[in-house]
Amino acid sequence: MANLKEIRNRISSVGSTMQITSAMKMVSAAKLKKAQDAITAMRPYANKLTELLQNLSATLDADSGGKFANHRDVKKVLIVAITSNRGLAGAFNSNIVKEARRTAEEDFAGKQVDFVTIGKKGNDIISKSETVIENNNAIFDDLTFDNVAAIAEFLMDQYAEAKYDKIVLIYNKFKNAATQIVMNEQFLPILPPDSDGADSKGVADYIFEPNKEKIVEELIPKSLKTQLFKAIRDSVASEHGARMTAMHKATDNASELKDDLTLEYNKARQAAITGEILEIVGGAEALAG
Repeated sequence: MANLKEIRNRISSVGSTMQITSAMKMVSAAKLKKAQDAITAMRPYANKLTELLQNLSATLDADSGGKFANHRDVKKVLIVAITSNRGLAGAFNSNIVKEARRTAEEDFAGKQVDFVTIGKKGNDIISKSETVIENNNAIFDDLTFDNVAAIAEFLMDQYAEAKYDKIVLIYNKFKNAATQIVMNEQFLPILPPDSDGADSKGVADYIFEPNKEKIVEELIPKSLKTQLFKAIRDSVASEHGARMTAMHKATDNASELKDDLTLEYNKARQAAITGEILEIVGGAEALAG
């Protein structure tokens, strides 16, 4: 059994760790509220814009913006992996890395697959074994639509110039503080409207004012930028939720460990006291004898 000093040091160490994890949990909870409100407010607009774009893409030709809806034979693929700059969030980052590698090895086996990473943690792992053509860590320091739009424009240029035939987003979608859903979402080319579902109503018929070309010229880039911005917003909210949950579990585990160590300390202290009493009694009996 460890001596009393060692146990006291361990109790003190665990107590300090518990204070840190509890503080990190509260910080993440505060950040989660703001991030959750942001993504919740944005989703209806982003989803409606995506639906409109998909319906519109079915009527496009190559001269009116169809370069982003033109499906080519897939030979070169670009995977955009969205992680975080910080760890201590459970399996938040590792799930994205696993899905990115699975997608490259299984879904696009035998094809050229390159990566764009958003987030330091994903880049640190993926860059060791894969080709990363661009890394965007600083985006989380100032997460604005304009900064994300610059990344989206880079991706659109890569596709428009036929450097890649398909671009895929992989990120965590926020469901609640304890649940994040790994999303594997096609960014380019634009997907056509789904006409296989039971509730499908087919392609909508639109009246274009002032003209189709003008609307498409503005709508398609804006929709793609919004899609990427939503994915990053989802990832940020998921990160805070995952970290809050991880720190909550860590705090609970530290509390249980502290209780166990306290019990062990009390047993060791009681054993030491009992031993001292037995020595005193034995000594007294020896003197009396």
